[in-house]
Amino acid sequence: MASHAEEVAAGAVWTPCGYRSETAALRSVLLVRPPDSVGAVRRPGASLMVGPVDLPAMRAQCDALADRLRDDGVEVHLAAPEASPNVVFARDLFWMTPAGAVLARMASAQRAGEERHAALALAGAGFPILRTVSGTAVFEGADALWIDPSTVVVGTGFRTNAAGAAAVASAVAELGARVVTVPLAPGVQHLLGTVVFLGPSTAAVHRAACPPELAALLAAYGYRVIPLPPDEELLVRRGMNLLVLAPERVLMPAGCPGIRRTLERAGVAVDEIDVGAYLRAAGGIGCVTGVVRREH
Repeated sequence: MASHAEEVAAGAVWTPCGYRSETAALRSVLLVRPPDSVGAVRRPGASLMVGPVDLPAMRAQCDALADRLRDDGVEVHLAAPEASPNVVFARDLFWMTPAGAVLARMASAQRAGEERHAALALAGAGFPILRTVSGTAVFEGADALWIDPSTVVVGTGFRTNAAGAAAVASAVAELGARVVTVPLAPGVQHLLGTVVFLGPSTAAVHRAACPPELAALLAAYGYRVIPLPPDEELLVRRGMNLLVLAPERVLMPAGCPGIRRTLERAGVAVDEIDVGAYLRAAGGIGCVTGVVRREH
């Protein structure tokens, strides 16, 4: 009898999903259309936002991102739940393995319960739910990144605790992979805000927030590191909060010419898209895009 992972890969019982590389060609994503609740926010700070958000503009940017990805041959699953406003940041709500999704358990009270909307969307598209984080564990999808096909780096800090990392380790152990944890610097919400893998041996890092444990790990795995300074482009315009479309080819927020030049000088092909409304909600392209499948 075939294993569950083999059934997922075959595509007869389940819809194929997952990946073991953060930079392999992107094939399928989950986006969440901004709900009415975004326009109803009166106290942005209490909703984890940096300022008022223009709902029609955010919806237009969501549609533009979906169209841009479809033009690149990416399958876009567009969910439209009536939920709390931060549900638009689908990357946090789950993390995908080749055998199915690890469903998050959100650490912030404002986002508690958003996970069920991701679960409905994923299950409705035929993707299996491999694990649901529970108990005292908290885990958010932007805290887990494959550093190579057999190793997952999990950042622990504000949004993911040791028990959450253990839940991820349990899920990937069945796939012959392991988890290495790294502590995140104070003030950094997710691992994705510290390091972005751009190619099989290239990574960009937030220079001021890269902990020594992560720097040592990248060196041990032979990565060429592109350090980015903590300037306005990184901290406010979220230029490092990007989406890898294929090895050393990325889609990044418009308005970050310095980061773009740095990446292009390193051999990375860069395209841009306007996500200004999402920036007001304290997120970028990487946060918005729930990665479901990359080429194996």
